[in-house]
Amino acid sequence: MNKKDRFTGVLFGQAIGDALGLGSEFMSKEEVLRYYPNGLSSYSQIIQDDHRCRWQQGMWTDDTEMMLCIADALIASGGEVNLNQIANNFKAWFEGNPLGIGRHTYNVLCFNDYVKDPIQAAEIVWTLYRKRSAANGGLMRTSVVGLLPGNVSIHAENICKLTHPDPRCIGSCVIVSEIIHSLVYEGKELSIDNILQISDKYDDRIRPFIEIANDSTGIESLELTGLEQGYTLKTLSAALWSLWHCKTFEDGLLQVVNAGGDADTNAAVACAILGAKFGFSSIPQKYVSGLIGESRIKETSEELFMATI
Repeated sequence: MNKKDRFTGVLFGQAIGDALGLGSEFMSKEEVLRYYPNGLSSYSQIIQDDHRCRWQQGMWTDDTEMMLCIADALIASGGEVNLNQIANNFKAWFEGNPLGIGRHTYNVLCFNDYVKDPIQAAEIVWTLYRKRSAANGGLMRTSVVGLLPGNVSIHAENICKLTHPDPRCIGSCVIVSEIIHSLVYEGKELSIDNILQISDKYDDRIRPFIEIANDSTGIESLELTGLEQGYTLKTLSAALWSLWHCKTFEDGLLQVVNAGGDADTNAAVACAILGAKFGFSSIPQKYVSGLIGESRIKETSEELFMATI
């Protein structure tokens, strides 16, 4: 396994987790069992209800669309981070057909002058909600930031702040980006002590979600369904749990997807990390070839790799 295999694994892992996770998004564990009694394991199983019928089976959602907005900006700038270009890409996507966009992200991007000062727009929305909103919309797209060759924490912070200024969101993005960077560029996992040090730098509410992910042998202990299912720290805990407890890419994918809750985002983040850990070569071909937009991810991966090496 080489750096390029891990690099490619991140982008495909994100898109695959997103696309399969759509099949159980917003479902309770009981609903997952009802609709998929033998478990959800292929795109063709995804039910076509009022929510899911907007996507073809094998299509990714807003999580990967926003990740590609960042990737496209990085490619256009030769691997450099241009926050204005990223914000412009977010806005252009928003003005198209942003299927699945989260409420917080919608409220930020609907500002007419968002691109003039995106960080201020995000701060205004966060303040209007009494600084309580810590949705996972920043975390869901951050995997690509971990593929940058340096200054990952700074870039993860700044890109998160384009829509999500809450310190829990920022800390989550930095943790995931640094984990991916370490796996891709150094071939090793960050220690839990390093991850806890990062979390404590941003918000003391992050630590318990890291600890439960480390201590829990079963994913059900994370309680991924319910009112907090779109919470950035719930998604972080699902991703960390899969990193520490799953032995293959497919094992992690299926465990997270079949847990329900905000499954597309949980699986997008988890599988980006697993793609970095196990590499693209570990991903079963059925998930790659069945992905609508396979060529788009492949092309983006190739171009971004060349721009960042």
